[in-house]
Amino acid sequence: MLTKQFAFGDRVVHAGRPEWGTGIVSAAVPDTQEGKSCQRVTIRFERVGIKTLSTGVANLVPAEDAPAMVAAEANPADPFAGGGSDKSARELMLKLPDGCTDPFQPPRVRLEATARLFRFNEHGGSLIDWAAAQSGLKDPMTRFNRHELEDLFKRWVMTRDEHLKKLIWEMKKQDPVGLSLAVKGATGKAQAMMRRFDTGR
Repeated sequence: MLTKQFAFGDRVVHAGRPEWGTGIVSAAVPDTQEGKSCQRVTIRFERVGIKTLSTGVANLVPAEDAPAMVAAEANPADPFAGGGSDKSARELMLKLPDGCTDPFQPPRVRLEATARLFRFNEHGGSLIDWAAAQSGLKDPMTRFNRHELEDLFKRWVMTRDEHLKKLIWEMKKQDPVGLSLAVKGATGKAQAMMRRFDTGR
């Protein structure tokens, strides 16, 4: 099976990161990945800016094929495919990213991933960025109104903070030195919340 070759100006979507939006190829050079021919492609995405990716790893598809691909592979239970319930869509919006909850990751890795979630807030573009990351939708306002997003964000914050609290307690028992380093490495609100939950400080 031949791998799609991209060229300057092609419009693409990263099938694994639909929240990045549509990207435009600005450079494409031959490359190899594990002995197989591919391309190293530089793309400017709508929501995340410039990314350089290997087509041997990243699942890039032409933008015009993306809607057809989604329609062909849509799971009827997918809350954003039109067949899912409003309840399941809301549950997805309240879910924490896998990197925060993966039991196969060390507690410190999960703690640092959770601390990075504090970059989101309930104001302006940050709220929309959070909603896009949670839903994978380019424009979450097509699915939720502003008041719904604000309410969902508040509930998600409670879930995030409760999860952070559990991780702090787990690390206090298993890796207090790692906890101290993670707290020092955190910034702003994340650090303040970590210190608050670490009642030994």
